[in-house]
Amino acid sequence: MESLAKRRLVLVSGRCHPTLAADVAALLEVELTEANLREFADGEIHCRIDESVRGAHVFIVQTHSSPVNDAIMEQLVMIDAAKRASAKSITAVVPYFGYARQDRKTQGREPITAKLVADVLQTAGATRVLSVDFHSGQIQGFFNIPVDHLVAAPVLETYLKAHANTHEIVVVAPDAGRVKVAERYAQHLGCDLALVHKTRPRGMANVAVARHVVGDVEGRHCVLIDDMIDTAGTIVAASDLLKEHGADDIWVMATHAVFSPPAVERLFNAPVNRVVVTDTLPIGPEKTFEKLEVLSVAPIVANAISAIFEDSSVSDIFGGENLL
Repeated sequence: MESLAKRRLVLVSGRCHPTLAADVAALLEVELTEANLREFADGEIHCRIDESVRGAHVFIVQTHSSPVNDAIMEQLVMIDAAKRASAKSITAVVPYFGYARQDRKTQGREPITAKLVADVLQTAGATRVLSVDFHSGQIQGFFNIPVDHLVAAPVLETYLKAHANTHEIVVVAPDAGRVKVAERYAQHLGCDLALVHKTRPRGMANVAVARHVVGDVEGRHCVLIDDMIDTAGTIVAASDLLKEHGADDIWVMATHAVFSPPAVERLFNAPVNRVVVTDTLPIGPEKTFEKLEVLSVAPIVANAISAIFEDSSVSDIFGGENLL
């Protein structure tokens, strides 16, 4: 039987978000192991992990940032390297899970690429997956290995408690898919809940039309809660509608700041007072603007890794509320 004293935790990072990986390593009080990633002349990825990982519990940190296909392939190469080096277990730590929005068929002859990514991670050799705020809960069922789903709610709620009067807030779901999550925020903060009814024109990607507001928002401090901001079409449409209905302050909060063009321009010009996101994705200078604030998810990721390594409960970190 393996004792905790004899276990070895190895933390390896891809090149997509080394800052987050370094923050996690510092909180765990371990050194990041170098993966020595490089490209051949034709773009193929090479990896050689610096130290022996035989019998070790390896955690490979790689967020699926742009270019997402390169990020996924790089993680697969690192997982394969750890598997062939006889790691005891390999956990794919994916703060932002790529292709998560394609989790079902909406029209004929479409792929379900969230399932595809789940399949290739398992085929490469991952024995567990850890991710933050999946786009939908069903993605957990795409895996045949354990999945630890983390939520950024504690980080965002702590910020709201420190910077706003929670009793005056109205938590707003930007579409029907976020109602359950928004309701949980409202319960934790003891505030009201509202909903924006949104539709998408059939066959058009990244286009959202906000049509109605359900709930009292006139003269209120509204906080829009979403899992990601890509081109910001949904969030800006919702904030415009809230302003038309008399909302006073409008804050936007999201876990994943994808910020594909023209998101930054849209958010800068939108009637929002503050945009609060987490660092599950790297946010370079070209994506920063005056209204933006970035919070760290490194503590919750580090706590989850520690719990997995020590065979203790991850859900206890979130009071059992880390399921979608």
